[in-house]
Amino acid sequence: MRQIGALPYRIDASGAAEIMLITSRETRRWVIPKGNPIKGMAPHEAAAQEAYEEAGIRGYPCPTPVGDFIYRKHRRAGRSRDMTVTVFPLAFVEQAGDWPEQDQRDTRWFPLDKAAAAVDEPGLKAIIAAFREPPIPASFAERMLPVVRTGARRRVPMLGWFQSLMPKQGRFFELFEAHAATLVAGADALAKLLHGEGSIADQVAEIIRREHEADDITRDVLQDVRRVFVTPFDRSAITDLIGVMDDAIDQMNGTAKAIQLYEVTDFTAQMRDMAGIIVEAARVTAEAIPLLRSVASNGGRLHELTSRLIQLEGHADDIHDTGVQALFKASQNGGDPMAFIAGREIYSSLEKIVDRFEDVANEIQGLVIDHA
Repeated sequence: MRQIGALPYRIDASGAAEIMLITSRETRRWVIPKGNPIKGMAPHEAAAQEAYEEAGIRGYPCPTPVGDFIYRKHRRAGRSRDMTVTVFPLAFVEQAGDWPEQDQRDTRWFPLDKAAAAVDEPGLKAIIAAFREPPIPASFAERMLPVVRTGARRRVPMLGWFQSLMPKQGRFFELFEAHAATLVAGADALAKLLHGEGSIADQVAEIIRREHEADDITRDVLQDVRRVFVTPFDRSAITDLIGVMDDAIDQMNGTAKAIQLYEVTDFTAQMRDMAGIIVEAARVTAEAIPLLRSVASNGGRLHELTSRLIQLEGHADDIHDTGVQALFKASQNGGDPMAFIAGREIYSSLEKIVDRFEDVANEIQGLVIDHA
């Protein structure tokens, strides 16, 4: 037997994640919102519906699951059976003041380690524990020494006394992380736009504002590359990484402008699904970028995160094709041809956003190969 479940999460200013757990109705143990598939709903949509009914949570579900776990469901007649639950990330927006099962369950936000410890199922523990690594403490980042290449392309840590003679290091890692934050904020505004949260003009303005912030950060990175003698990675690697990150926020800006240009106000389920993937891709990127401070020790985790980005891109391609095909069929059956043209343009722009996140994954993988 299969079920679907939601993993409601929120990220604080430090980059740490919290997971909302709920109590089961009978045993009062801590679980995630879950239930049986709902006819007529995609699995991630059904998971989001369970999160609302059981916890009052509203958010943006990602249609690409983070994993499965198995638990033993006990029935009142004394029988029991194994249930496999497919888990979908749900980016938290708000908790309603009233919801169907409010009087039957408790809800609580947990840090990741405490959430993993609170649930009973080993598979669910593993999913929660692997959802996001703790942020790297600033004190650790300050201890990192730059790396230089020898003529034989052998990398050696720069000695502390020699480092003290060099010009002040650029703020590369800080700027990368600041840029990743603009991707998260831009993705959130784009999801709000496609889910009808607030006015379209306000969300477009927010995306444009974040794109301008990202441009400023990119400019600072390029200036540091030119003026700093010793950089943490090869100059081309730095410029390539910030370039593809900036392409992602630029493409979000392009999507928002296309929506304004064509005066689109209604968005398909597939468009909203692609927004959910973009939110998830931005979350994964925001975790991956700080890990570049120590590629050698974080190589395994970076591989997991870049694999997730590539998985998201593949799923987005499938959603894009399904959505465009549905638009075409509607136009063939008496629909507005202009609606097809506008919708196809928005789909194409959304797909390009996810493609840029795949480019980020490829750049990070290259750094791991070179430096891990």
